[in-house]
Amino acid sequence: MSTPTLLRLATAGSVDDGKSTLVGRLLHDTKSVLADQLAAITDASRRRGWTGELADLALLTDGLRAEREQGITIDVAYRYFATARRSFVLADCPGHVQYTRNTVTGASTADVVLVLVDARHGVVEQTRRHLAVVGLLRVPHVVVVVNKVDLVADPATAYDRTVLDIEDLRRTLDIDSVSVVPISALHGDNVVEPGPHTDWYAGPTLLEVLETLPAHRSGGPARFPVQLVIRPQHGAVAAEHVDYRGYAGHVSSGTVRVGDEVVVSSSGVRTTVVGIDRGPEPLDQATAPLSVTLRLADAVDVSRGDVLAAADEPPTPVRSVEAVLCWLSERPLVPGARVLVAHGTRTVRAVVSDVAERLDIGRLAVEPASGAGLNDLVSVTLTLAEPLPLEPYARSRHGGSLLVVDPHDGWTLAAGMAYATLPGAGASPGSLGGSDRFDAAAPLAGEHR
Repeated sequence: MSTPTLLRLATAGSVDDGKSTLVGRLLHDTKSVLADQLAAITDASRRRGWTGELADLALLTDGLRAEREQGITIDVAYRYFATARRSFVLADCPGHVQYTRNTVTGASTADVVLVLVDARHGVVEQTRRHLAVVGLLRVPHVVVVVNKVDLVADPATAYDRTVLDIEDLRRTLDIDSVSVVPISALHGDNVVEPGPHTDWYAGPTLLEVLETLPAHRSGGPARFPVQLVIRPQHGAVAAEHVDYRGYAGHVSSGTVRVGDEVVVSSSGVRTTVVGIDRGPEPLDQATAPLSVTLRLADAVDVSRGDVLAAADEPPTPVRSVEAVLCWLSERPLVPGARVLVAHGTRTVRAVVSDVAERLDIGRLAVEPASGAGLNDLVSVTLTLAEPLPLEPYARSRHGGSLLVVDPHDGWTLAAGMAYATLPGAGASPGSLGGSDRFDAAAPLAGEHR
């Protein structure tokens, strides 16, 4: 029997769009909630005055006391569930604008993002913000979930209006395709099974969409950021493996095979992979995102922070890079700021030498900028003290991603995409408007019955 493929989900949307309730509904209706968990949240729901036929399913994810007291999600909650066709890791992200940075965290590794829209309000500014972030992060699949259709008099019209607005946003933000699914998370309509509140809709349920989305495979040339050099030093292990030298890390893209020629990104020195170890188990090959230890034919100079790359398609280390930053800090960004840039397993000193443009979320228009504030999307130029093997984010989510860190206290200031452009700023080869895009699902906007 084959193992179900894994899909990483993240939720996004405005406050009170029902993200946590949707996550709870998915867990409950796929029978992924243990009896004692359900009993506990049922008791908590009754104490809070809940009068619904089921427990308040949002409590399955809003686990922090502060979240329950405020009635909003403030941290990323990870949950796991599975069906016969697929297994899922789901990140329930906050909807409040103050916590957009947490949404970036959840979406950065997602295969699909569920963007919730309240059927009563339609597309709002936070919807545009989240779709802009999702587009920049190159998330392979986007599903817009029109929730609370049970609360509007004409749900079919509200759904059609949302589909048209989302299509306009899709074109503006240069997202390949978006699926749009109507649901009622509170009552369960069209989440796992059809229901009376969506009997006008002839398309698939949300779970059917998620089960049939093509799984993204990390293709491209092999990349292996080194996390640790393993040299047994003491005792019986050292005596048995006196010549052992291994390089531990995870394959960030592509496949590494025994016999492959690789190049050390920092020096350009070439060597050959003679062994791949996964604990005590030897492997013939390792494909992203597997964590392994590589053994090389030569005693080359390799240390933490180096990248072992396919010799026929090596990355080019650079000292200056144009990037789009999602500014995650309440501390403002100003040109000339001295920062740290983290890429893979390496961190170098850098200067923000220029802040060029900013995306106005309200108008979805690019405008000149001289700085950035919390949640701003800006294009900048970073001058690095040491070269980094940065690649266009449009071709490699891992090779083109970076973090900007405060050198004084270690706080993360921004998430960045190398060689990306702001939506609407014009497309060029290697930019977000280029041809090297991930495949997205075909539009799944259902027809009315």
